[in-house]
Amino acid sequence: MEVEDEIQSPNASVVVDLASADDPRAISEMLRQQRVHSIDNMFYLLSHRADVEAALRKPAVFTSSPEAVQLGNVRPLIPLSVDPPKHVKYRRILDPLFAPKHMALLDGEVAELVNQIMDGFTGTGTCDFHEEFAVPLPCTVFLRLMGLPLEDLDQFLEMKDGIIRPPGLTQEEQAPTRQRTAETIYAYFEKTIAKRRKAPTDDLLGRIMGSSVDGVALTDEEILDICFLFIIAGLDTVTDSLDCIFGHLSQNPEHRHQVAGDEKVISPAIEELLRWESPVPAVPRVLGEDIEIDGCPMRAGEHVMLLLGAANTDAVACPGVDQVDLMRNPNPHLAFGGGVHRCLGSHLARVELRVAMREWHKRIPEYELVPGTVLEYTEGLRSLHHLPLQFPPAA
Repeated sequence: MEVEDEIQSPNASVVVDLASADDPRAISEMLRQQRVHSIDNMFYLLSHRADVEAALRKPAVFTSSPEAVQLGNVRPLIPLSVDPPKHVKYRRILDPLFAPKHMALLDGEVAELVNQIMDGFTGTGTCDFHEEFAVPLPCTVFLRLMGLPLEDLDQFLEMKDGIIRPPGLTQEEQAPTRQRTAETIYAYFEKTIAKRRKAPTDDLLGRIMGSSVDGVALTDEEILDICFLFIIAGLDTVTDSLDCIFGHLSQNPEHRHQVAGDEKVISPAIEELLRWESPVPAVPRVLGEDIEIDGCPMRAGEHVMLLLGAANTDAVACPGVDQVDLMRNPNPHLAFGGGVHRCLGSHLARVELRVAMREWHKRIPEYELVPGTVLEYTEGLRSLHHLPLQFPPAA
């Protein structure tokens, strides 16, 4: 697309382009020329770092009402679509389960899994990183954490894609697939929860089912609504992040050499490439009251998209963020969102990404895109359809 033409009169497709464009930073830069954009009388865009960060920290004004996200669910996704004060109840239950100290214990198990996956292609000298690594790794971690059968992986991938990337260009065209998929998700977990009631298990799902706040246990419906969200968050966003990170490294050998040459670079590099790529380019909100920004009035009930990727590369607010610096410190990026709705699974994601980067570069420090490859990014969340890599085959 012609970036300048698009931004002079942006339409709804600009949000899609922020995920699928080869260089979304150019689109973000153009959008930041104006603090607020009204898009086809459908929603508003906020792209400045200060505006996005302020909105994330005002859940009563920029609400996460169920109307903000329509994914075929019949009740609010927990805790994503629930605002304070009720939101606090759920985070008091869920936050300790995803605390850094608990997630750090997964290092060895994830490392073993990474190496098992890599055993399948290190001798060939080539792989489709997306299909053979970025998809199976976080999905298998999720199933193991939840105590769900690994043989159900293909079914979970179908459910994930039916919600996140259904066929159709508009919400109306996508709705039937999402509704059918949602019914499948509810049915799967209704059956699973019923089984676990009869035979409790010591896994993440079992601990959620056994949780309570002030002596009040979660209902089965609340557990269903948590599980629905986990399918989206647990199965897709880490895949997106892996695709974005390795897509960048495969095309920027100086950065790849930094990561492969010093393990201490891995953690800050992850943070920097999450900021730079912003796999979740935007998050939706619904206004809880009338407001005005830069002379633009917005009414309660209207929709606003908070552009995390644009905020993450706002060099006016944070000088230097229009360049990649793998050792950036501090790096207060918004790739995991912010405020009360900051990503629940961020510590798990960091463990998966860190271990994947560490183990991969131990075994395959030299790799590049297969010559002639043209990368195609997905819509909605920033991922890759394919990421064909070549490297020296293992002996």
